[in-house]
Amino acid sequence: MATTKTATRLHYGWIAAGLTFLTMLAAAGARSAPGVLIVPLEQEFGWSRATISAAVSVNLVLYGLAGPFAAALLEWLGVRRTMVLSLAITAGGVAATTLISQPWQLVMLWGVVVGTGTGMTALVLGATVASRWFDHQRGLVMGILSASTATGQLVFLPLLAWLAATYGWRAAAFYVVAAGAVVLPLVAILMRDRPSDLGLLPYGATQAPPPPSPRRNPVATALVTLVEAMRRRDFWLLAGGFFVCGLTTNGLIGTHLVPACFDHGIPEVKAAGLLAVMGIFDFIGTTGSGWLSDRVDNRKLLFWYYSLRGLSLIFLPFSFDFSFYGLSLFAVFYGLDWIATVPPTVRLTADSFGAERAGIVFGWIFAAHQLGAAVAASAAGLIRTELGDYLLAFIGAGVIGVAAGVMSLFIGGKPSLTQPEAALPVAAAAE
Repeated sequence: MATTKTATRLHYGWIAAGLTFLTMLAAAGARSAPGVLIVPLEQEFGWSRATISAAVSVNLVLYGLAGPFAAALLEWLGVRRTMVLSLAITAGGVAATTLISQPWQLVMLWGVVVGTGTGMTALVLGATVASRWFDHQRGLVMGILSASTATGQLVFLPLLAWLAATYGWRAAAFYVVAAGAVVLPLVAILMRDRPSDLGLLPYGATQAPPPPSPRRNPVATALVTLVEAMRRRDFWLLAGGFFVCGLTTNGLIGTHLVPACFDHGIPEVKAAGLLAVMGIFDFIGTTGSGWLSDRVDNRKLLFWYYSLRGLSLIFLPFSFDFSFYGLSLFAVFYGLDWIATVPPTVRLTADSFGAERAGIVFGWIFAAHQLGAAVAASAAGLIRTELGDYLLAFIGAGVIGVAAGVMSLFIGGKPSLTQPEAALPVAAAAE
């Protein structure tokens, strides 16, 4: 009866997806902030770029490692409570960062606390909400939620850069805290764990999903799933590709593009604007990738995404010596491909491991993504410190990107395209 009564109204799944988008958006703002804070921290404390990048690396690693445990935690604690806890930890960590005076404090707060907090609302949250609330349009919803990372750059980076340049980096940090403080009460009041909490079916469903299994220990569930997944070649191919994805996005461009532009005389605010342009085009590219992942062989999609991204990175150091026009061309082309890899990776994970386990398996694959990001963030900072520029970092990442594209063609068999909506993962083994 409840389903019939709400048929003519907006399905609550879209509200749940909107709240999830805002939560992931706030987390993206916290994770993108180091890109505009590296230079101010370098100037105020005299710390080397390699030292600051080390804290960013810890953040990226913990953000990724939290993913598989967050997938199990979402089942054990509930979606709403997990989202609220994540927002509170992230906001508290960022606020405390404004009091730092030593490098180890930056590592502990921005690296450990903020990394763990944002990791609790990583892409596995989007996969959970998409699979629980949507029977139809799952690929599209997952594409939109994945794009929240880039949209976070669009919303936060230009203003963060302006605040850091005008009022200091602490003002930029408090802006991130305020964003989380606005979203937290909305989630606490409006978010629901499942459609059944409101007497609804998932959007487009004709019958109720099976009831969830009894809650299990989230740590044990995540570790057992990892051991089983590691026995499959597809796990290593998907995790290896996503390692390169993180290396070429969050770790390299997300962390070091603004400082690299600053090295070539481009002001931080203008450089942050270029990342915002990437955010606009990534929202288009990732949403389109979600639509394509329902219709096209996802292995071929990954081949083109990784290969074209690699070629764009090779082009970057020669983009008219970091001229604004050359960088603008790079921003548009690279932006369309920023995280377009997420929807096909999610679907291939479900095809290879089944919907029941795919959420936690994808969490481990995403951990590889963030490990790659951490390697790039640290290595690029070290290369800049030792060699004086980022040329080797960009060229090396580009070559690795092309190799990842070729590797993607060897993933499993051809994905099923006959029932695309059934292939998206749930975010826990008991879903």
